[in-house]
Amino acid sequence: MPTFTAHGLENLAHLIATRMGSEDVEAKEVADHLVRANLAGHDSHGVGMLPTYVRLLGDGLLVPNQVSDTVLDSGALLVIDAKRGYGQRAAGDAVRRAIAKAKELGACVLALRNASHIGRIGTYAELAIAHGCAFTSFVNVADHRDAQATWGAAEARLGTNPFTTGVPGPNGLPVVLDMATTTIAAGKARVAYNKGIAVADDCLIDADGNPTNDPTGFMRDKTGALRSFGTHKGGGLAIMCEIMAMAVAGGQGTVEHRNGGTLNSMLATIIDLTLLGGADHVAARAEATRAHIKSARPAPGFTEVLTPGEPERRYATKRLVAGIEVDPQSWADILEAATTLGIAAAEIERAVGSNAA
Repeated sequence: MPTFTAHGLENLAHLIATRMGSEDVEAKEVADHLVRANLAGHDSHGVGMLPTYVRLLGDGLLVPNQVSDTVLDSGALLVIDAKRGYGQRAAGDAVRRAIAKAKELGACVLALRNASHIGRIGTYAELAIAHGCAFTSFVNVADHRDAQATWGAAEARLGTNPFTTGVPGPNGLPVVLDMATTTIAAGKARVAYNKGIAVADDCLIDADGNPTNDPTGFMRDKTGALRSFGTHKGGGLAIMCEIMAMAVAGGQGTVEHRNGGTLNSMLATIIDLTLLGGADHVAARAEATRAHIKSARPAPGFTEVLTPGEPERRYATKRLVAGIEVDPQSWADILEAATTLGIAAAEIERAVGSNAA
């Protein structure tokens, strides 16, 4: 498979975002966010999203350089409407404002509405943690076809609706749980489809509601659905993510009209840890918990017990050295999207050619 350095892919993503109309600051934030997702092993939220962003731009469903509206800024409550702005920038700006408010007041509840795809939510948890805060968020996915069938359902009614929470950890390494409430993210089904491989058991159902390992129906035919993780518990959390992001935060929900876009809304809580013993104290206690968990004897078929954040860090360590693989179909889709923006092959080669791993 084509393999690139993180720097090369970041150059390419910046080039594409710039040609989509983003100013330099926005293009850098988008590119950095996408490649961080690839480094963390979450290719579902990495540079493979660029063709979708180009399509959304063409359909008028993503607005570069959009200025978000502050709907409410009262005490510890901050409500922001992104108005289909680039999700990575809109969410990044909103979380930075919420961190500042948490530092002033002790905590902030952030309601972010109607941002175009905001990407890997763990990035915003890491941002808050870097400033000595704890972070928890409920996110929904709206404006396009339903993707998730909850427990007992034979068809989809929700998006992948991620839940994320995190705190500081030892040696500056955050402890972050970042997960879709589906067994796999929709982007992971896309990656499997592009690679021509099956998905694991219990991830998908077909058009008749039966389990399937073939992502073709879901990706190509737009039939079937992703399954909630953890039976009724994962489905229940997915429903609450929808309600928190739509009913409480005020974003668009899956019950409303769809335009074929990707809109995320988020209800997040950011807590300054200064008055709770400080970030170092929380990190030490988190490490005690992590060490206790890892002291357990591995189950048959496992070599060790892992805790939140460890798989992502291991992926990053490996990919920073070996490079980031992009499957051939995803790479072809990226090149096609770049061509529609008038980006010449020579420009792409300049962006990544000398940075190929």
